[in-house]
Amino acid sequence: MQYTHLGRSGLKVSRLCLGTMNFGPQTDEATAHSIMDSALDSGINFFDTANVYGGVEHRGWTEEIIGRWFAKGGERRERTVLATKLYGTMTDRPNESKLSALNIRRALDASLKRLQTDYIDIYQFHHIDRDTPWDEIWQAIEVAVQQGKILYSGSSNFAGWHIAQAQEAARRRNYTGLVSEQSIYNLFKRELELEVIPAAQQYGLGLIPWSPLQGGLLGGVLKKEEQGVRRTEGRALETLKKHEDQIRQYEDFADELGQKPGDVALAWLLHQPAVTAPIVGPRTQEQLDAAIRALDVSLNEDALKRLDDIFPGHRPAPEDYAW
Repeated sequence: MQYTHLGRSGLKVSRLCLGTMNFGPQTDEATAHSIMDSALDSGINFFDTANVYGGVEHRGWTEEIIGRWFAKGGERRERTVLATKLYGTMTDRPNESKLSALNIRRALDASLKRLQTDYIDIYQFHHIDRDTPWDEIWQAIEVAVQQGKILYSGSSNFAGWHIAQAQEAARRRNYTGLVSEQSIYNLFKRELELEVIPAAQQYGLGLIPWSPLQGGLLGGVLKKEEQGVRRTEGRALETLKKHEDQIRQYEDFADELGQKPGDVALAWLLHQPAVTAPIVGPRTQEQLDAAIRALDVSLNEDALKRLDDIFPGHRPAPEDYAW
């Protein structure tokens, strides 16, 4: 396993992050525990979750599953860099969502209880809260740090200017601020290159991409369809039809490289300078093994250029659209 620092922090994390959103709704608890054990055994020490994971009828279910895994002992908690998130609505009460000081306090304590731990390594804001001032957010986070309940703060789904707002507000308070940004980023979805990635690099945030395979569209979907292994539906099917030629070019190029398409997609992210660790969300052990395999895929300059030709990216703003 390869390790790197999370942004400018001194915290070392694995180059792959284990996403746990499927644990509970799609992956039963025994399988989830087995996957987490296998992840640790392979060297993945970075686990990501959120307080809302578990489905509408059972928010918090995923954290509970992880908490029972920690409770098994064997230094599982000590070996894990644990990231969770808050923002989403947990109940119908008016203060059970977003980033008010009250919700930060209550949501954090609730996550700690479900996770059966006394601290969170990286406490992430799942979305920007346009209703709460940054001084209120940072004061609540500073208190949590002083109490030893969290160590670092991160953002998720922030725009570039939101990152700048957060960091400048933290700077005024002589506080570290954010150490990471978690957002959608893959060969298909490259809008982050306009402003989010430049902001993250300027302020020293590590980028943690979610949906690295764009819902499976970069995982060899056409070949799986032809073999009857997978049947795409809904919006994914619409996207597949719209971009079928592009995806076919990509899958053919992966064949030229002698690699599986999903491995190439993950390897491409690992070659991007701002990326700390893509989030892989396996439902099965086989999917975890496939993600780990991507660490051994090396892409030269010609291969990276070919991928840019197939999936054109962006230059930083404003040069991307102006001069």
